[in-house]
Amino acid sequence: MRISLSERLFRIGNTVFLTGLMIATLYPILYVAFASISEPALMMAHKGILWKPLGFSLETYAAVFSNPMILLGYRNTLTIVIVGVSLNLLLTSFAAYALSRKSLRYRRQIMLFIVFTMFFGGGLIPFYLLVRSLGITDTLWALILPTAVSAFNLIIMRTSFEAVPDALEESAKMDGANDFVILFRIFLPLCKPVLAVVALYYGVSHWNSWFNAMIFIQDRSLYPLQLILREILIIGDANSMAEGASQDEIVILGETLKYATIMVATIPILLVYPFLQKYFVKGALIGAIKG
Repeated sequence: MRISLSERLFRIGNTVFLTGLMIATLYPILYVAFASISEPALMMAHKGILWKPLGFSLETYAAVFSNPMILLGYRNTLTIVIVGVSLNLLLTSFAAYALSRKSLRYRRQIMLFIVFTMFFGGGLIPFYLLVRSLGITDTLWALILPTAVSAFNLIIMRTSFEAVPDALEESAKMDGANDFVILFRIFLPLCKPVLAVVALYYGVSHWNSWFNAMIFIQDRSLYPLQLILREILIIGDANSMAEGASQDEIVILGETLKYATIMVATIPILLVYPFLQKYFVKGALIGAIKG
């Protein structure tokens, strides 16, 4: 099959554009990775583009993991992610199943109210007053309960539930199954790709969240990892990362410490994605085919 000149030019242009986009997206990650394992003194003196590590040193990673706040932040963040995602999936599944049932009265009106929250919010002050009235400020629950259900993820899951044939539900009810049995033994197993996608969305959201923690958490022992990372990057709190080091050593380690901390906070969520990637496209499509 002959390819016309216009098609050939389009393919070449498309390849060049996508290659440039890939480099622009990938290079910042590679820069941080190379800088985090470079010799601190060489990295401090380096200017411009970094194509490879400048020497090799894990001194900054040792300094990062020697800081008790990093390990504490990991513990808090993992607690938030595990408990939060479990609660997210449970509540979102319940709501999606109920709203996908045609027998539910006023389900369209309820969905309108839910969609309304995607475009309009009460603002930060009412949000803070609500969390404070619940008595969960300065606890990890303040980072879990207010974001227990995402309207966007609820719509994705509800749409996937609506695609399940009604005959399966009817046959299950004839065998005496109630709604809980139908949900957990029929709908959720059939919608595993969507569950994986929604779990990934919720997990990344919890892992990257720092704003709510900055507002609601005063006790430093409850700081999540991203809030600790923010202090290091924005406030420049590198002294605590190199305890026992001289001021000159702290200055030299300062930049590479920041890069190493970024990698420590980013690698875990990057390692999770390949295990869910096979479900990602399929789950996103299943949840978006029907309106």
